[in-house]
Amino acid sequence: MNERGTRMKDEIRKIVTIIDETYIEGFKEISKPVRIAASMAVIKNPFAGEYVSNLQPLIDTYSDKLGRLLPQKAIDALGITGSEVEAYGKGALVGLHGEIEHGSGIIHTLTFGNPFRKICDNAKSLLPSAEKRGPAGASLDLAIKNKMDPKIRSHHMSFEVRITDAPMDDEIVIAVVVSDSGRAHPRIGSLYSEEKL
Repeated sequence: MNERGTRMKDEIRKIVTIIDETYIEGFKEISKPVRIAASMAVIKNPFAGEYVSNLQPLIDTYSDKLGRLLPQKAIDALGITGSEVEAYGKGALVGLHGEIEHGSGIIHTLTFGNPFRKICDNAKSLLPSAEKRGPAGASLDLAIKNKMDPKIRSHHMSFEVRITDAPMDDEIVIAVVVSDSGRAHPRIGSLYSEEKL
């Protein structure tokens, strides 16, 4: 229910899913291609253009739904199962008439994160995130970390996404990203080994 006592309708204008596969990095072939998929939903922001103190209706409308829908689309795009996901992340890009808090409210909840982690074979790590406000076509750099242990630095990556016609001023782009590997040719070691020094 919103502040006026009526149920808020979810409104998804489009979903965009992209795949990136890297075969050569640093002038050297990769033994296993680095495969990353991001899935993004462009949703209506009912609170654009006004200050609303209670964001719960927005959270109730979108968090659980998108926390289930988007990870599955990204995983399916890679043609893998949730158990084969090794790293993940999330983000929100809010249109110019909204607050960053609107996007944060949707993605920084257990109703968003728990379904995402469950789909990824009961992953343990907190989902790294990126949030900002911007016009249609703005980019968002999604942080990625290992799904079980954030200290495994081989999986620390970022992935740039953008949608040419979103977000409009009264929209939010909610994004998730998954990878079935870490970086190409990782050789800086685990944080655990450095902690022993």
